[in-house]
Amino acid sequence: MSNTGVVDMESQKQVLERVRGAFRSGVTLPVKFRLTQLEAMMSLFEDNETLILEAMHKDLAKPKFEAVLSEIDMVVNDLCYTISNLQSWIQPTYVGTNLATKLDDCFVRREPLGVVLIIGAWNYPLQLILSPLIGAIAAGNCAILKPSEISRATEKLLSELIPKYLSQECYAVICGGAEETKTLLENRFDHIFYTGSQSVARCILQAAAVHLTPVTLELGGKCPCLIYGRLDMKAAAKRLVWAKFFNAGQSCVAPDYVLCTAETRDMLLPFVKEALDSFYGSEPQQSPDMGRIVTDRHWDRLVELLKKSEGKIVIGGESDKKTRYIAPTVLVDVKESDALMQEEIFGPILPILIIKSLDEGINFINEREKPLALYAFSDESQVVTTVLERTSSGGFCSNDGIVHMSLSGLPFGGVGASGMGNYHGRWGFETFSHKRGCMLRGWGLERVNVLRYPPYTESNLSWLRWATTSKKKGWAGCSVM
Repeated sequence: MSNTGVVDMESQKQVLERVRGAFRSGVTLPVKFRLTQLEAMMSLFEDNETLILEAMHKDLAKPKFEAVLSEIDMVVNDLCYTISNLQSWIQPTYVGTNLATKLDDCFVRREPLGVVLIIGAWNYPLQLILSPLIGAIAAGNCAILKPSEISRATEKLLSELIPKYLSQECYAVICGGAEETKTLLENRFDHIFYTGSQSVARCILQAAAVHLTPVTLELGGKCPCLIYGRLDMKAAAKRLVWAKFFNAGQSCVAPDYVLCTAETRDMLLPFVKEALDSFYGSEPQQSPDMGRIVTDRHWDRLVELLKKSEGKIVIGGESDKKTRYIAPTVLVDVKESDALMQEEIFGPILPILIIKSLDEGINFINEREKPLALYAFSDESQVVTTVLERTSSGGFCSNDGIVHMSLSGLPFGGVGASGMGNYHGRWGFETFSHKRGCMLRGWGLERVNVLRYPPYTESNLSWLRWATTSKKKGWAGCSVM
């Protein structure tokens, strides 16, 4: 087998055996090894930025500016944050004791899970593989990486760079399509981390269930943007347009649709048009800052959604299959039964739906699956607070879009249909760690321990309950044995 992928089932097994053998050897346990690998990943970015940008452009015509922000700097910032804090994260967390355990050391120890599988997505093909890998390495795991075969240039680049910079014994890249992934999932892993669609996530869960493997699912969904009350309409339009059409709308956290009153819509649209003209010019197809749809199949799906929609196109609507271009498009008069509202759009198409009140907007959101992100635009703090308190989503951001995911200190992940588990910064370290509860006991206080041995008596029970009960005013507590 070469470093660029895997040829058949047997070679997959060989890779897994090699990586599992490396983990069992204990090589990943010392923090020095983990930091060395994280610093090597930093060198990967420093040495290969030009190659990374070229791959991003081949796959998605991703502008350099967007690729640097979302594919390079986000991961590098996460690396820096993790390297700076890892020594403190790995320290045991000591917990409180009771009278019966007063002389014992009681703590939580974070240990690696073992060999983990990370399956990436095509829309951010570097970030969505390497960002979870940071957490896996920091926690002391070995890892198998499965990049998306749809973003072929980045898949090839990863298969070349990972063996060059990281330990080949501990980390491996396996390339291929759906069949290779299906075969890969037949093997036992200690954790599976998947980013992608809900339909594939169901297959991941079924495969994981065979081995009782824990999973982290980073999915998507229709992320709402609720605009209500007083606000700076011009600034709101700029932030909305940037968040929606970044990466040609191919972001799991992109605003999927807008909810606002008819009055707000009429005030917003001219500023949206102005922002689009300012960002991409009067002919967005000629703009170097407008990305492209990843494949013909994805382009066909988006164009078909536009054809089926009963909404009125007020901005954009043009498309060109040869270059997989779809213009930044805005539709009004969109109903909740519209084709555009039946699935995640994942492209440069923005429907605007009308609500008459804040309550109606909140109810609209709550009647649907919990989104990966929810955005509330308003200068009225009470509006933002009300939306935050009365809804549920993976993440929340007011008066902007997608920027919340760039902060390493915040957990990033979904809830319900938008996913389970989270990562970034310490949250990734915790995801890939087993929290092992530990008690180190000596032979002292045996006279107290005698209370728990048969023959049982009411007197011993009373004394034991007193020694093991939480002492809090007004609360009898629970005896913990």
